[in-house]
Amino acid sequence: MHRLPFVLPDDPHAPFPPADQALDEPDGLLAIGGDLSLPRLLQAYRHGIFPWYSRGQPILWWSPDPRTVFRTDGVRLSSRFRRELRRSRWQVRADTAFAEVVARCAAIPRPGQHGTWILPEMQQAYRRLHDLGHAHSVEVYDEDGVLAGGIYGVAVGWMFFGESMFSARSGGSKIALAALARRLHDWGWPLLDAQVANPHLEFLGAEAWPRPRFLAEVANLVRQPGREGPWTGAFGTMAAAGLAASSSVR
Repeated sequence: MHRLPFVLPDDPHAPFPPADQALDEPDGLLAIGGDLSLPRLLQAYRHGIFPWYSRGQPILWWSPDPRTVFRTDGVRLSSRFRRELRRSRWQVRADTAFAEVVARCAAIPRPGQHGTWILPEMQQAYRRLHDLGHAHSVEVYDEDGVLAGGIYGVAVGWMFFGESMFSARSGGSKIALAALARRLHDWGWPLLDAQVANPHLEFLGAEAWPRPRFLAEVANLVRQPGREGPWTGAFGTMAAAGLAASSSVR
């Protein structure tokens, strides 16, 4: 008999079903409905669950198996790209243009996708998370101070759940990812969630973890004391050129 996903009640504090009850087909679909309120979203991320749906669909909540993750000391940049980085005058900062990063991620065309899953209500929900210190962005600025790329996601405890990234200029998203991973590694945060695999992420060093292993790590990491509020000061300004020889980039 075909199993159906769990329907969430209206109460935003109501618990999700255990993530290991997600469907095999489509892979990882766990629940439908609910809302994008702060308590619902934070509860989802704490349990390795994230929302992902298209216009005209109800909110869909996922926990795929396997899960795509980066070790924060395991982002790989090619030798050619690292040679280019050594001459770069670009700089990386955090939480200086969150809304713009989210909007640019929503607007960028992606192979095999029609439209975007980062709908206006999703953008609004993540801006609320950001305003309350739970969602963060990393921005890459070129030599003229123009945004060249970025990444955003949600932090809970010592766990960063990446949502999306973009490049306005070649290499912008790779620099944002590598810089985020380096800083997280500096802070002692071991993992960066990338949700679902694609060839680009795999090329950059993403690993496929069985869901039970991922959930066990998340359960421990989200209990650790996180970083409250904006990351701008703690992240600092990072020279993209420094990533060419960073210990967190292989």
